[in-house]
Amino acid sequence: MWFRDDNFMSGIHWMEGFFSKILSLVMIFIIIVSVGDLILVVAKDFLDTPDIFLDKTLFKIFGLFLDILIALEVLENITAYLRKHVVQVELVIVTSLVAVARKIIIFDFSKLKGLDLIGLGLAIFALSISYWIVRNLNRKID
Repeated sequence: MWFRDDNFMSGIHWMEGFFSKILSLVMIFIIIVSVGDLILVVAKDFLDTPDIFLDKTLFKIFGLFLDILIALEVLENITAYLRKHVVQVELVIVTSLVAVARKIIIFDFSKLKGLDLIGLGLAIFALSISYWIVRNLNRKID
C-alpha cells in the first residue's frame, strides 16, 4: 500500500530531492544571468563615462556583485541539503549575514532613516551571535 508509513516517507524523500534539484538548476540559471548582467552593467558604465566610472556606479556594482554572492550561498545551501538531507543552519546564517551586509553596503542615507540602519545593525548583531553559538556547538559535536 502506498499509504504505509515507509512508502509514504520514501515518496516524500524522493519529492524533496526532486524539487531540490529543480531549485538548484533554477539558481544556476539565475547566477549565469546575474553574472551576465553584471558584466553588461560594468562594460556599459565604463564605456559611457570612463573618467568617473567608479564614482557613479560603485554602489550599483557592489549591489549586483553581492546579489551574485548571495545566490551562490543559496545554491550552496541547496546542494548541502542534497548531500546530507539536512538544512545546515550555519550556512543559512552566513547567507543571511551576507544579505544584511549587502543592505548596509548599499545603504542610501538620502532615502532611508537612521532607524533603518539601527535595525540592520541589530539584525547583524543577532545573526552574529547566532552564528557564534551554532559554530561553537558544531565544534563540540565534531
